[in-house]
Amino acid sequence: MRAGLAAGWMMMLLLAALAAPAALAAADEVVVANGARVGGDSDRTRFILDVADEVDFSTFVLPNPRRVIIDMAHVEFDLPVGSGREGGGLVSAWRYGQFAAGQARIVLDVDEPVAVENALYLPPVADQPGRLVVDLVATSDEDFAAAVERSRGRSAGAEPKLAEPSQPVQGHKPVVVLDPGHGGVDPGAIGSGGVYEKDVVLAFAEKLRADLESRGEVEVRMTREDDRFLSLRQRVDVARGYGADLFVSIHADSAPQDYVRGATVYTLSERASDAQAAAIAARENRSDALAGIEADEATDEVTDILIDLARRETKVFSHHFAEDVIEHLGTAVQMHKNPHRSARFRVLKAHDIPSVLIELGYLSNKHDEQLLTDPDWRDRASTALSGAVTRFFAPRIAQGQGETTAQ
Repeated sequence: MRAGLAAGWMMMLLLAALAAPAALAAADEVVVANGARVGGDSDRTRFILDVADEVDFSTFVLPNPRRVIIDMAHVEFDLPVGSGREGGGLVSAWRYGQFAAGQARIVLDVDEPVAVENALYLPPVADQPGRLVVDLVATSDEDFAAAVERSRGRSAGAEPKLAEPSQPVQGHKPVVVLDPGHGGVDPGAIGSGGVYEKDVVLAFAEKLRADLESRGEVEVRMTREDDRFLSLRQRVDVARGYGADLFVSIHADSAPQDYVRGATVYTLSERASDAQAAAIAARENRSDALAGIEADEATDEVTDILIDLARRETKVFSHHFAEDVIEHLGTAVQMHKNPHRSARFRVLKAHDIPSVLIELGYLSNKHDEQLLTDPDWRDRASTALSGAVTRFFAPRIAQGQGETTAQ
């Protein structure tokens, strides 16, 4: 197998040398990637991405879990549905998407230490499209650790830069920040029918924003309005920047058992309410790692201190809103048999903002997956949830209206 790959590699280099060199795509020109595949064995594995033109790219590795990151400038993906679910050879699975403005990312999950032996662009030859080729080989723990240190030296594994910081919302109305989970290179849960959580929750957040704005009683902002990635810390920072009075993170769950279904509302707790809640929080807290960000232990430590000093009223408000959501949402959609749960969700750690995480349903359940993509279901659920938000702020809204009348 190794000899065959080596011979193939030499032939590709020869053909590339004979082909006319392709000009690197202009800095603002988008290159489409429309095919990808993985092949090889436990010693050597090749990842190939079909691209319409040459791309500017770089690679690096990260530990805990082991990952190989491929960053590309100005690339858009048009890959077949289901791409990335299965790996091959040294790659157990992979995912792709936008990571930052003008930057696309592919994350290759590897179970064993690997080294990037070759990474290059091969221009079109005969009936072959242009290809970005990355060859991985098995290596030692020591060599992998050394490669990680070299990656850290060039800021690999850092959070994406926000296009612009959020600014405080002016006016007397309460500010609600909706947080569609996942996005970009992090698809979240994937349904049996190929539905991505990141798409479901963005569509729902957009509908909920429209319903809330039509009521005219609160100001609404969103952490993301398109298919982009944000780290968990950045989501909280965006909410703080807007001066949020309520933070609602929206997700769609997944479970090992395909019969589990229904909506669930989560609040923050250092000790999980049950084992399943703890598992879900652990999975959601891995979003940064799955997108190729290295964990920032110092950030977690500071956050824990803030949690210890959190005002009691913030936790009380979060629980109060969660109960209102369950009451309102339960009139429109099926709730989980245990609808209010708690766990240590990093995205809920804003000590000064009442925060909840709503799992709309289970994409691992075929019935829930169908409902989550049904506009009628979305309308019912959004109307119910917007009612819960309005009720939560009713005393403040009434006070604000009274002050306006008095003036």
